Amino acid sequence: MASNPAATCQANGDSKPGGVPAARRSCGHRSESESDAGPISKSLARLCSRDDGERRAALEELSQGVLQCLDLDRHGSERLRKQTLLHLLRLSRSCPLQEVRERAVELLRTAQEQGVQVPRALASGPSAFIPAKEILKEGPNQDVLIESFLSLGRVDHISMVMAMHPAYLCCFLKTQHALLEMDGPLPRQWRHYIAVMAAARHHCSYLVQQHSAGYLEAGGEESWLSGLEHAPAKLRSLQTLNKLLAHRPWLITQQHIQELVCPGAEPRWSLAELIHAVVLMAHAHSLCSFVWGCGLNPEPDHIGGYSFQPPSLSHSPHSPAHSPAHEDGRHELADGAVEVEVLMKRMVELQQQQEEECTQEEMVTRFERERSESIPTGTDLTVYPCITLSHLLTHHFLSVVGLAVVRGAPPDLVLRLVEEPEFRYEDFAPRGEQAPPTMRAQDYSWEDHGFSLLNRLLPDMGQLLDEKFQIVCNLTYHRMAMHEGVDTHTLRKALWNYIHCLYGIRYDDYDYGSVNVLLERSLKVFVKTMACHPEQTTARIYHSFWRHFRHSEKVHANLIVMEARLQAALLYILRAITHYMR
Repeated sequence: MASNPAATCQANGDSKPGGVPAARRSCGHRSESESDAGPISKSLARLCSRDDGERRAALEELSQGVLQCLDLDRHGSERLRKQTLLHLLRLSRSCPLQEVRERAVELLRTAQEQGVQVPRALASGPSAFIPAKEILKEGPNQDVLIESFLSLGRVDHISMVMAMHPAYLCCFLKTQHALLEMDGPLPRQWRHYIAVMAAARHHCSYLVQQHSAGYLEAGGEESWLSGLEHAPAKLRSLQTLNKLLAHRPWLITQQHIQELVCPGAEPRWSLAELIHAVVLMAHAHSLCSFVWGCGLNPEPDHIGGYSFQPPSLSHSPHSPAHSPAHEDGRHELADGAVEVEVLMKRMVELQQQQEEECTQEEMVTRFERERSESIPTGTDLTVYPCITLSHLLTHHFLSVVGLAVVRGAPPDLVLRLVEEPEFRYEDFAPRGEQAPPTMRAQDYSWEDHGFSLLNRLLPDMGQLLDEKFQIVCNLTYHRMAMHEGVDTHTLRKALWNYIHCLYGIRYDDYDYGSVNVLLERSLKVFVKTMACHPEQTTARIYHSFWRHFRHSEKVHANLIVMEARLQAALLYILRAITHYMR
């Protein structure tokens, strides 16, 4: 685990020697209007400078540029463009540098006083499930966020929530930067478009918007975002792998690989291109689980994240984390404390029983019992996480029944990028049906097979992913809820192996009876929903498990689900590639 997460993150900003990182170019918005694009966009880009003096000078230039625009037109609306205002809004809400954040607030206030209609953020924090004060704490995570801002030009809600675990965040950012920005077989705009296609499978408008912006900033054609039919045939040919990786990766065979890479395939992918594409897709699919599982709100400059209208008196702003669903999830704190004590006792008992041996037949029986257990997922009433009610009503995303909000169809910007939207996850082993063959970890594992193949086809990516898997599996603060000095290894391992169990992966040397002992039903509902149907995750499901645990501990659980799901999907696709290469 990195001893200095901020220092580790610094490598993230490096691209080609002597060049500006591709991610840094996003500091200046692509869609800035001509009237204020020049000095203002340059000043915004220079806010990412590591030199304090240059950053102060950039702040002064930014202030002068905004004031000049306001002076040229007293109404401001023709000179100070929407993208500049949204950029200022984002800085005012998420920039970890206090002087930049405060200046952005001041400039927005000045513009409003001059008659400019300025945007306001619709959410009070990064997450609809986690109170903002739990996320925006001063401490070690601030160093990581500052490094992220200086390297990438912005700090998004994903990073702000992951910063509860700084060592993991650094590794995540480094891996994601390598996938999207560093030298590789795929053009940068294609990388973002593939991520858009992948995020759309889980109706994740947050990631669709984020990668659509990255795609356009990398020079992509805007028409591709209006529908898959406008994209090249080579990208469209990924759709079968995309849906299988997202929902049923155990169905992937070497035939799927052969159809894309063998001589005569039209269009043909090289193995290096294909491995880059499938890692991007699996990364985006698993990140959807994290976005939905943590209830991330839209970015302040995303659709659904801002409004130019004043707040309604009938819908006074409040933190989504204090919604009725949140209160319902905490209605019996005393019971929550009892649950913690029971879990502590079970963990100790399991550790004491580790020397007891079971027959291999009994181990397989326990795995099959766990795999075929009927666990529901979140398909009931829910507040659509990430977007406020008034905004969604305007955009026809939801319908209202009393005080409850029913999730409607995903927005058009998502649906037009999905083929066969009805193709979803199905239980690996439904009761009474013939299950596909189980993948035994002893026959094909990440450590012995997947890691080396990936590193060979996409240099360094296996190493980056392995480091990320290791960090999330070994991450511990030796505490659990109100208890300190706790060894949580058995609980972390049970979570990881349960997710792999849902995906049909079995470890011969693991007793799956431990899963049933350590993971109570409400936790299983959350984990299965997040890993298999992330778009169905609700505030009620999030708040119903581990009711006495810290939010940072729930975020840690989210990270384990995300990475275990990612590794499971990679194992199936890499196994298919291995079979093809024989």
